[in-house]
Amino acid sequence: MRIQNREELDQIRDMAAAKVSSTKCRILICAGTGCLAGGSGEIYEKMCELTKDCKDVDVEFGAEIAHSEKDTKENSNVDINKDIDVNADVDKGESVSGIEIPVAVKRSGCHGFCEMGPLMRIEPLGILYTKVKLEDCEEIFERTIKHGNIIHHLLYKQDGIEYPKQEEIPFYEKQTRLVLKNCGHIDAEHIEEYIAVGGYQSFAKVLFEQTPNDVIETILESNLRGRGGGGFQTGYKWKQVARQQEKIRYIVCNGDEGDPGAFMDRSIMEGDPHKMIEGMLIAAYAVGAQEGYIYVRAEYPLAISRLRLAISQAEDRGLLGEHILGTDFSFHLHINRGAGAFVCGEGSALTASIEGKRGMPRVKPPRTVEQGLFAKPMVLNNVETFANVPMIIEKGAKWYRSIGPENSPGTKAFALTGSVKNTGLIEVPMGTSLREVIYDIGGGIKGDAKFKAVQIGGPSGGCLITPHLDVSLYFDSLKKMGAMIGSGGLVVMDDKTCMVEVARFFMNFTQNESCGKCVPCREGTKRMLEILERIVAGKGTREDLDLLDELASTITDTALCGLGKSAALPVMSTLRLFRKEYEEHVVDKKCAAKNCTALRRFVISPERCKGCSKCARNCPVGAISGQIKKPYVIDDSICIKCGACESACAFHAIHIEA
Repeated sequence: MRIQNREELDQIRDMAAAKVSSTKCRILICAGTGCLAGGSGEIYEKMCELTKDCKDVDVEFGAEIAHSEKDTKENSNVDINKDIDVNADVDKGESVSGIEIPVAVKRSGCHGFCEMGPLMRIEPLGILYTKVKLEDCEEIFERTIKHGNIIHHLLYKQDGIEYPKQEEIPFYEKQTRLVLKNCGHIDAEHIEEYIAVGGYQSFAKVLFEQTPNDVIETILESNLRGRGGGGFQTGYKWKQVARQQEKIRYIVCNGDEGDPGAFMDRSIMEGDPHKMIEGMLIAAYAVGAQEGYIYVRAEYPLAISRLRLAISQAEDRGLLGEHILGTDFSFHLHINRGAGAFVCGEGSALTASIEGKRGMPRVKPPRTVEQGLFAKPMVLNNVETFANVPMIIEKGAKWYRSIGPENSPGTKAFALTGSVKNTGLIEVPMGTSLREVIYDIGGGIKGDAKFKAVQIGGPSGGCLITPHLDVSLYFDSLKKMGAMIGSGGLVVMDDKTCMVEVARFFMNFTQNESCGKCVPCREGTKRMLEILERIVAGKGTREDLDLLDELASTITDTALCGLGKSAALPVMSTLRLFRKEYEEHVVDKKCAAKNCTALRRFVISPERCKGCSKCARNCPVGAISGQIKKPYVIDDSICIKCGACESACAFHAIHIEA
């Protein structure tokens, strides 16, 4: 059904909300990429099977997004865009073992608590079951769905405390989920569910109540800064595009999330795609654009599938396309799949890729706001930035500025990974301390190890250490510390992490992803990688450290694009904060973290060795010698550091010398 005007949109919202609220039991199964990999697709099918035979039970079968051929065939006859039956008496029906019908089984977007997946939320009880397995489904159906009993072994536990309700779990309780509010709570594959929670109301508000300039002024007043890394003021970017004489303009969403350990944009595209689309619609109205593109990396097939479905549904409802909501405003939206090149996260490289050219940055000016896609003015923001726009329009700029620091208001989504107990997708106000993120939300370091550092901003970011734990995290504060928020990746590291190897890892990534257009990045990163590889191989010198400093400064000052200029930041940051660790590698030829294979020295403890000869028999190069029932010894000149001896020893007599 095509929505012809604002009044019809309101009617659809009311009907959709009534349908959702009338559902006496909603089973929300996480269908984000992580949980699908853990088997949530099979769990969804099983719950549908268990509930579909119940009398008068309403089970929602949506379009199958999981990628198996079997799933697609089984659901091919389902009308995913079936209009809501306004005449249906949703409250009518018998009870199922004490629970009033209907029951709805839904595939939601990412809940964020990835460490505990697959996840299942049961409403209205608010119960969150963690690490759900296929064999748990029947028990959940019989005990919880039918009788309202809690299954304790599926609940999250921390410090001996059980948390039945999702909102009470410290991981969620300490967050402020605004952009991620709907992720895990609505069916991302049905536009009606987004409309039911107020979706597209902000767009309707600007379309019927505000001028384009009013919208721009609201975004300017909110001081929304781009969540893609640079933190440029969004309203000012829109204003620059709006004032261009060229009337053909484009809206482009950067979904090319390439940082290792980052998955914020992916989760939004998978779990709440309409929120981002609504933000793009508002931007299009504000700057007078009639066409837009979403640039998504091909490695995100689920995100692409759900975006395609969302666009199709929005077009069918008259929320995209010609004469939207019966007005003269038109906007067409396309998806462009990138090939996974990290450099295409840069604005001019991204536009070149959309145009069918090789993704390579160009010299600026002119800027993309003047000559972007097809040499026309272009608004380029990332997924999270656009997802902030609808709620700013809804609640106002003043409300938005009340969250976080004045110069960096709002919230920020982070992908919390690494040596932390609770990994996953989080959202906190700007200005939140690193300590709150790691210890209050993340639950602390795994195995109660000692915190060493956190890499923030991926290959374009830098390290923060213990003295930085209480520093407020926002754009300007991190810049002062030689780091940056970037797209929002947070990789936590403990005292078993070698910082030289971390620098080598990120430099290897950056060097492989360099487009090769400018000499500083193409050659400089290659030379830096060679030096770092020498150091971790035990062949580095003090002179190498000085050369790293020099090369890093040169690349930062002379590279063509922003990605090139920030390529050396992880090395610069670790060199500054962990100079002693670098010196141990080049002078003492030791790796305190025992990570660098070439610098490991295996030692047999004579006190523990029983002389069984098992280590010698397992050594592939014959580096271990000795007599039966007497301590054996390792010849360092022959040892290849493979660790076979350590694995074979039943008496734990072999260790790596620090």
